[in-house]
Amino acid sequence: MVAINLLRGLDKLNISYRYNDYSYIKKHPEEIACIIGMPHILFKKKWVNPVILGAAIYSHSIECPDLFEKYPNVKRCLVPGEWMRKMFEPHYQDKVLSWPVGIDINQWSPQLKGKPEVDFLIYDKIRWKHDEYQQELIDPLCTILDKHNLSYEFIRYGSYVHQDLMDKLKRAKSVIFLCEHETQGLAYQQMLATGTPVLAWNRQGFWQDPYYYPHKVKFEPVDSTPYWDERCGLKFAGISDFEEQLLQFQADYAGYQPEKYIEENLTLEKCAEKYLAIYQQVLNELN
Repeated sequence: MVAINLLRGLDKLNISYRYNDYSYIKKHPEEIACIIGMPHILFKKKWVNPVILGAAIYSHSIECPDLFEKYPNVKRCLVPGEWMRKMFEPHYQDKVLSWPVGIDINQWSPQLKGKPEVDFLIYDKIRWKHDEYQQELIDPLCTILDKHNLSYEFIRYGSYVHQDLMDKLKRAKSVIFLCEHETQGLAYQQMLATGTPVLAWNRQGFWQDPYYYPHKVKFEPVDSTPYWDERCGLKFAGISDFEEQLLQFQADYAGYQPEKYIEENLTLEKCAEKYLAIYQQVLNELN
C-alpha cells in the first residue's frame, strides 16, 4: 500500500516514474533507485545506483545497524513517523527521515458519513496482552460509556475489510481508538479524513513489540497517533483519565475538524511532494 499510494500521489502531480523496472535501473547506474517495502531487494541484489530505502522496511535499525557502511550507496532511510525516526537515529543518525504515505481523501471523505446511529465506534487494535487489556482497559471503558448513556460498537483490527470500516464509520458519531503504538496509523487517519473525531488511547511508554522488547530493545516514548493536532480530537493515557477526557471530548466535539488536518498534511499529493523533496535533496548532493 505504501508504494501504491506514493505512485497514486505522483500520478496526481503528473510526475512520471518507472515501477519495478529493474532492467532500466541496471542500465542507468547514475539514477536514484527508490526501494520501498522490500529491503531484501537491497540486500540480495548488487546495487550500483544511489538508493533511497523505505519506508515500510524492517522494524528496528538493529536488523542492519551498519546499513550505511555496508551499503554506502544508500543515501537515506525512510521510516513512517517521528518516534520511529528517533528510535533508528542512534544507528542511522541524520540519514534516517520520517515520511508518511498519503491518505486517499476521495475514498475517505466526509461524504461517507450518514446520520449517526451510535455515539462511538471502538477501534480495537490492541495486539499484545489483549486479555489483560480487556479487563484493565476495554471493559472499564465500556462501563464508563454505559454510565453516560453513550452507545458504541466495536471493530477489531485484522478482522475486517475496508468496506466494513466504512459501513461502521458511516453510522458512528466518533471513534475511540485503542492501540499500543502506531508507526504511522493509516486506519485512524482514514477515520479522521471522513470528518470523524477520535478519542485516542496514547499510553506512550516503551515500544511493546515482543520480538524486540524487553530483551533486545527498550525504546520510549512511543505514540499511538504520530500525526495529529488539536483539530483531530483528544487523547487519554489510560482508564484513570478516560472519563475526564471523554467528557471534555464531548464538550469540544463541535470544534473538531479532523478532515482539515488530513487535507493539509496527509493527502496523496502532499505526501508525494514530501517524497519528491527528499529525492531532490539526494539528487542535489550527488550533483
